[in-house]
Amino acid sequence: MTTDEVLAEVGPRLRRLRKEREVTLAALSESTGISVSTLSRLESGLRKPSLELLLPIAQAHQVPLDELVGAPPVGDPRVRAEPIVRHGRTFWPLTRQPGGLQAFKVLVPRSDEEPEPRTHEGYEWLYVMSGRLRVVLGEHDVVMAAGEAAEFDTRVPHWFGSTGEGPAEFLSLFGPQGERMHVRARPRKG
Repeated sequence: MTTDEVLAEVGPRLRRLRKEREVTLAALSESTGISVSTLSRLESGLRKPSLELLLPIAQAHQVPLDELVGAPPVGDPRVRAEPIVRHGRTFWPLTRQPGGLQAFKVLVPRSDEEPEPRTHEGYEWLYVMSGRLRVVLGEHDVVMAAGEAAEFDTRVPHWFGSTGEGPAEFLSLFGPQGERMHVRARPRKG
């Protein structure tokens, strides 16, 4: 919708709101300090709405300014990514822009697959949400439980998957080399 189209709808919206509230032009003029003729021209579209005119009208009607100008509704903030299934694992992309930092929710089903460590450029951060996740990183072979996190340079041979006990669900943040995630830990009380 163009600016002119939005502005053209303001007048009828103002008239409708005033009539719904059973307020006369004279009463609105008294409460806003705007002349009756200006209010009439505003409602009929003969005068373009301005902030100086709309603010007192919004205050008089006790409505947000957005309601007077018909601001578009705010979009749904939820991420509704389609899951991707690769090698039996389900990935939900949580970021939409290509390149830079990428976030995924990952579900690893129960399996007895053997680790096949791989390397590539980048840096990764994992956070286990549920289940137990086996992580092989270089010479280390560890099992992470819900609430545990790990971060590593992906040039180190790594693999993560099922412990064989059940599924695991985790968040993965992956960034190009040099983009490290930083977690601030509270110092231990000694």
